[in-house]
Amino acid sequence: MSTQVQEQEVVINAEGQILGRMASNVVRLLKEGKKVVIVNGEKAVISGDKNRVIQSYKLLLTVRTLFNPYRNGIRRPRSPINIVKRTIRGMLPKSNKGRRMLKNVKVYIGVPKEFEGRQFIKFPDADVSRLKGKYVTVEVVSKELGWSR
Repeated sequence: MSTQVQEQEVVINAEGQILGRMASNVVRLLKEGKKVVIVNGEKAVISGDKNRVIQSYKLLLTVRTLFNPYRNGIRRPRSPINIVKRTIRGMLPKSNKGRRMLKNVKVYIGVPKEFEGRQFIKFPDADVSRLKGKYVTVEVVSKELGWSR
């Protein structure tokens, strides 16, 4: 039974992968019914100038609400794990099926001990070498948003 679970579980190394392209490939795997584990989530990259990318993420933090912000305010991700999961969530169907698929995604900072000997997958169409311009890692964006490890 454990070998069947491992066949359904895909381990992806996010180091040097473009976040959006990697997320779309992850969604395709989730729709096939697989469980996805992403390691080195903080090393995924976002294309664009560093200042522009950080400003666009900080702009989301300035949105306010007239309701009590502690109870039902607009919450934005700050940690690398949540930024990667939110990117994947935005590409999933907005239904119960999409919520169930999101539960099959695990994102880790670094490589946990249980996955050290495993074979990792990297998507060739999401490789950072495709970019000719500037890019910034998710870790840098998270630190600028106030994430402290």
